[in-house]
Amino acid sequence: MDRKGYLREIEKVIAQGPYRDSWESLCEHPMPDWYRKAKFGIFIHWGVYSVPEFGSEWYPRHMYKENSRENRYHLKKYGALNKFGYKDFIPEFRAENFQADEWGELFQAAGARFIVPVGEHHDGFQMYGSGLSRWNAVQMGPKRDILGELKEQAGKRGMMFGASSHRAEHWWFFNQGRLHGDTDVCDPEYQELYGPAAGITRDQDSLYDNPPDEAFLEDWLLRTCEMVDRYRPGLLYFDWWIQVSAFKPYLRKFAAYYYNRSYEWGLQTAIAAKFDSYVHGSAVKDVERGKLGGISPDFWQSDTSTARNSWCYTKDSIYKPSEEILWDLIDVVSKNGALLLNIGPKADGTITEEERMILKDIGAWLAINGEAVYGTTYWKIYGEGPTQMKEGHFQDQQAPVFTPEDIRFTARANYIYAIVMRWPVDGIVRIHSLGRGAGYLASTIRNIRVLGQECSPLYEYRGDWLEVTTGLKELKLPVILKIEIE
Repeated sequence: MDRKGYLREIEKVIAQGPYRDSWESLCEHPMPDWYRKAKFGIFIHWGVYSVPEFGSEWYPRHMYKENSRENRYHLKKYGALNKFGYKDFIPEFRAENFQADEWGELFQAAGARFIVPVGEHHDGFQMYGSGLSRWNAVQMGPKRDILGELKEQAGKRGMMFGASSHRAEHWWFFNQGRLHGDTDVCDPEYQELYGPAAGITRDQDSLYDNPPDEAFLEDWLLRTCEMVDRYRPGLLYFDWWIQVSAFKPYLRKFAAYYYNRSYEWGLQTAIAAKFDSYVHGSAVKDVERGKLGGISPDFWQSDTSTARNSWCYTKDSIYKPSEEILWDLIDVVSKNGALLLNIGPKADGTITEEERMILKDIGAWLAINGEAVYGTTYWKIYGEGPTQMKEGHFQDQQAPVFTPEDIRFTARANYIYAIVMRWPVDGIVRIHSLGRGAGYLASTIRNIRVLGQECSPLYEYRGDWLEVTTGLKELKLPVILKIEIE
């Protein structure tokens, strides 16, 4: 690829389109309707890092870190790093059981409205055909265009296609390999794969004092724009470290290019990013493995994984129960957000039975209760009850403990959906926020029914709450009361 020519084309698109590479201009970009309505998507961490099935998707970095868990495991199973480096996993990443249509069918059955496969992770291996590097899934490993196949399936099944870039961290990701002069990270033959591996350090915090150079930043911009041009994703997700100040001019250039291309294509698009990488209003705020404490007036996203301990498949993956993931989805949607749920397929393309069951459980629940999720808005308050979700990133290592008093709300037209997170044993629900003294509802309630259940609930005001008696008992997953008001 003519890199300089592509950079000129990027500048030309920015100059001629409605969006400029300034925060003022980028904040004018509208939020896509499809994103607000979709609410639930599937994230896919799958790549060469899935081959060792150990640790996490950070195995490529930690295998070079002396005496780390991954390093000890690697030396024992694969041998010395100068004999078997990360590059040597690529021929073992064959994806021989990957069937894009089966994946698409499963995601559709799960009730997902968009999918976001990882386009390139920190390891620098692209999951699509690239004109910028030979280290990609079309030329090596599976020798298939993974992103292209998944985009085709998304289109066939009415799901929006997105993609993610984790390329930024590649600047330093393999730097531990330079602490040992006899690893393949130091071999010039593999420089294109391992990248700069800059800033040899044992101190994670010092990564922020290690800004990438212009050549790396231009390459980051080219790779990201190439992914946009080849696959026209409706969502482009960025992982962390792009918040480093050196990236800022390039973040603006990319957004202007992407938004202008989207305008040209007639496609509604969005960027999702975390840690204020993008100025408020220019992209969607993403919270990794976490929540917000209350309703956000601006649409946002939580991304989490089916497994507690890794984003990619490992032999010791600890999977969350379906009920917990549904709680996440409900809580996020009640606060004006969307949930992006990650799965980690095996290197051969097999999705584990545990993850299949989780996705099927979610899909079965959404098939009954989806009207309280898709296309809804938040209500006057997000919910009530004693269980509060701690705000911030990385809060999902312990499951919340919900009670029958915990209720979340969504709304659509003249309907309020009261989502009871854990159903009461006696089948009687008390909603304090709808009580006459709460001040949230002055309208008259015309009818209440339970989604997916054949019953006629009785309701009356009792004290400071609205009491709904259903006669339903021993319901295991969240239950929704559809409340019609005048």
